[in-house]
Amino acid sequence: MTEREHRVVVEGSRIITPRLLLRPWTVEDAEAALRVYGAGNVARWLAPAMERVADAAAMRTVLERWVSSAGELETPAGRWAIELRDGGRVVGGVVLLPLPPDRRDLEIGWQLAPDAWGQGLAAEAGHAVAHHAFASGVEELFAVVRPRNERGAATARRVGMEWVGETDKYYGLTLQVFRLRPGDLDVPALRPEQWPAV
Repeated sequence: MTEREHRVVVEGSRIITPRLLLRPWTVEDAEAALRVYGAGNVARWLAPAMERVADAAAMRTVLERWVSSAGELETPAGRWAIELRDGGRVVGGVVLLPLPPDRRDLEIGWQLAPDAWGQGLAAEAGHAVAHHAFASGVEELFAVVRPRNERGAATARRVGMEWVGETDKYYGLTLQVFRLRPGDLDVPALRPEQWPAV
């Protein structure tokens, strides 16, 4: 992360970074959201928590459910659209949600449309949501990543998360677990060649 990426502003339900506006989803975001959640190379890593969305009508239904259930989530949990501040295009989503089965651990997750990959946007969004969570009193966050999802693991590390092992506690799958605590958030990230093997 560069110094500029550490600037995070929270305004109500919106989180602002140098390049991104994280805001609540609306049903009108269906076409943009479908480019994320309808993409096979994104959705393959989300199941069973979420299946690939087939079309715009199904995406609208998902968004309606997310919008209507937003009030049931305790702060700082939420679902945000990732919108580029320059141009206003929605390129992905970021979440902070309780992990099943006991819903005590908070998961941070990010999904980007494939045409937005490789620009550091997921790490910037994840970093911003982590700042929001820690400012709200959360003591640790987790990301769970399938073993072959190298992009997801690399993003977790760029956010500042530390690999802590494997578990089958969540979703009935064997997953890599990454953890982030407030004191680790803005510590300079290791370069890829310094990462421990997973």
